[in-house]
Amino acid sequence: MNEESILYTIFLIFTGASIVATAALFARQSLLVAYIVVGLLAGPHISGLISDPALITDIANVGIIFLLFLLGLNLEPDDLRNLLREATVVTLISSSAFAFCGFSIALFFGFTATDSVVIGATLMFSSTIVGLKLLPTSALHHQRMGEIIVSILLLQDMIAVIVLLLLQGIGSDGSPLFEVIRALLLLPLISTAAYFASRHLLSRLFIRFDQISEYIFLLTLGWCLGIAELAHAIGLSHEIGAFIAGVTLAANPIARFIAESLKPLRDFFLIMFFFGLGAGFDVSRVTQVIVPATVLAIAAILLKPLVFRLLLRREKEKKSIAGEIGVRLGQISEFSLLVAVVATSTGIITARASMTIQTATILTFVLSSYWIVMRYPTPIANDEKLRRD
Repeated sequence: MNEESILYTIFLIFTGASIVATAALFARQSLLVAYIVVGLLAGPHISGLISDPALITDIANVGIIFLLFLLGLNLEPDDLRNLLREATVVTLISSSAFAFCGFSIALFFGFTATDSVVIGATLMFSSTIVGLKLLPTSALHHQRMGEIIVSILLLQDMIAVIVLLLLQGIGSDGSPLFEVIRALLLLPLISTAAYFASRHLLSRLFIRFDQISEYIFLLTLGWCLGIAELAHAIGLSHEIGAFIAGVTLAANPIARFIAESLKPLRDFFLIMFFFGLGAGFDVSRVTQVIVPATVLAIAAILLKPLVFRLLLRREKEKKSIAGEIGVRLGQISEFSLLVAVVATSTGIITARASMTIQTATILTFVLSSYWIVMRYPTPIANDEKLRRD
């Protein structure tokens, strides 16, 4: 890939995103919908402006690596401990209900048992990006609703990492059981090593050179990519390694400063990931899965708010808070897209199942974002009274 083609690709991504994002804001849609649309329009299945599948895959992979690192970096240990019992009960029960629902719907539409299990697993997760992007900053940091949403999303992310590990083990060339056990043993090993390296090496470097922001930025990115590559070298994935790098850094006192300073980078790779997702989406095959995908999307949007509201009310949360949290978590997750990619690349599920997951996820992004924006406070709310930073 030469320099001009890389520049041309970046031009298409960000100039196109800025134009479509403007239209999305007028339509009161989440910006990630705009990024997917730009990728869809520029990808090989519509205009063909970007036609290299390897380049599209690389764009999406780099984007998800940094997104998972930043998600891990925001895993505040104190926040998680404070709401651990309530969030754990709600997350485990709701995830089981959503998985059973997705599994049942998939079986009804004739998917194999394996396809149905993976489809059911993808319904367990809500979108961290939609949930947090459409949450006012005041609610995110200073209100109980924000604390509960963050805790549930973080626990879901941890479950998603375990699911990815299982998929990697099952889809490997060796004995599936052996590979799963190997992965589950390697995860705490690399996590422990990364934690001690972060605590005894990174912390000292941060303290000594904390006045040089450029160095902090460089060291943080080096840490992310280093642990990602180490994870890949021992048989895990780059994505899991990046998440571990973020989690082990989250306990560092400088983590909040790093997370704030990396917000522009987060947005950069957010655009890259969803552009890659859209560019790799084959619209010609949507007609083959539109019915099961639509049923899954509607089931997620209707069932998730109901289940979360009932469980949170059971935990003595206020009715208004429980209802709003349910709606804000009422979509399928970007983690579900990653699960679909991993399961397809390892041959665990069929292309039809993968397309169903992708289509259902994108539908829930659009419908859920619109519902949240029209009804609750967000930075892009339709009603001026609901528009909050």
